[in-house]
Amino acid sequence: MPDPSQHFSLTLRVNGAEHRVAVDARTTLLDALRDRLHLTGTKKGCALGQCGACTVLLDGRRVVSCLMLAVMAEGRLVTTIEGLAQGGELHPVQAAFVEHDAFQCGYCTPGQIMSAVGAIREGRAGSDDEIREQMSGNLCRCGAYANIVAAVRDAAAREG
Repeated sequence: MPDPSQHFSLTLRVNGAEHRVAVDARTTLLDALRDRLHLTGTKKGCALGQCGACTVLLDGRRVVSCLMLAVMAEGRLVTTIEGLAQGGELHPVQAAFVEHDAFQCGYCTPGQIMSAVGAIREGRAGSDDEIREQMSGNLCRCGAYANIVAAVRDAAAREG
């Protein structure tokens, strides 16, 4: 059995750039992003994979980064909330969240947006019921759910 304190030198491909990081075997992808790469847009909520605040895209698919070890992401493409906007222009989902006032405190917003981007890319945002189901892993303590659904519906229509 490997020693959990064993250190690894990884290359993480995050938001189109390669980063060399040293982590121990227990370091989550979330902690590597926040503590090693200083990408603090991805939030640490429950640390149990139940709130969705830490959602990122891994090779274009949604994952909760608090449940994934950093070593599992080596060589794979990680996209965080910081990697969505291009050339100073908001991603369509980000713009829809602003237009529909789909956030209040903003803590869950990065995870909500990343989950919405993933759901739209997966073709799973066709109806309000489907959007609610696909977004059900992302909790909003402020209760902005109706506006979140409207924002995802609008962004899906723009991209579809």
